[in-house]
Amino acid sequence: MSKISPIIQPEELLKLKVQNKDFILIDADGGGKERYLANHLDGAYFVDLETDLSAAVKDAANGGRHPLPSTTAFAETISKLGIGPKSHVVIYDDKNGSNAAARFWWMLTAIGYENVQVLSGGFKAAMNVGFPSNADLAIPKPTQIDVLVSDWKLPLATINDVAIASKTNKKIIVDVRAKNRYDGLVEPLDLVAGHIPNAINIPLTDNLDELGSFKTPNILNKKYSEAFKNISPENLIVHCGSGVTACHTLLAFAYAGLPIPSLYVGSWSEWSRSGNEMVLKNG
Repeated sequence: MSKISPIIQPEELLKLKVQNKDFILIDADGGGKERYLANHLDGAYFVDLETDLSAAVKDAANGGRHPLPSTTAFAETISKLGIGPKSHVVIYDDKNGSNAAARFWWMLTAIGYENVQVLSGGFKAAMNVGFPSNADLAIPKPTQIDVLVSDWKLPLATINDVAIASKTNKKIIVDVRAKNRYDGLVEPLDLVAGHIPNAINIPLTDNLDELGSFKTPNILNKKYSEAFKNISPENLIVHCGSGVTACHTLLAFAYAGLPIPSLYVGSWSEWSRSGNEMVLKNG
């Protein structure tokens, strides 16, 4: 059996629905439950970035604004949603998969789950192909997870790893935030505007076409293969503001058939509070 693609097209999702296939649909959101309560894809369960996909923030200078929960806490979350190792999970958000959907995909993949997909184009794309929506509250059927990993299986980078990379050429730091944030011209979320020294900027929006859907695997493969010609993905550290939207680019790597680089979860939210050197404005 061939490995499932990490991206599902809206037409494919609608076909699963029409054929009454067995899958778990997840509405993942980073801005609260109000949108979900007003309208969501039929049958979707809700996952909250702040409470389900992140640990409580004690100090953003130590872990950033969205630190990962323990794998034990995450196992409890997905157990309540009825998600087991064999479940086919389809995740969407209203931000082209760039917010909580990509983060949830990364977390499930990082505990070894293989049948996990993110909806290209998100909520709007599903609506455009006629996928039904409503405000009904879908009630998940909890399941018991027998196998639990003690740590995340996908590569992670610490702030110390990033500090070393910022001073050497051994690893490349990739900042996926918008260029005006990278350049230090604006900063809507964190205390200081700027970027990590020697980080390069490849905005996550470059993963999408003009309609907000993921570019094809071939285009993404060419894009990243050319950007990092002589660099192994294991020597790439990807970050964003708080370790959420960086997962969008990691998802793009996976969709392109490339190994998944390291995720720096603390990202700019941790780095900018750490006392480490910063580039405050690109001249």
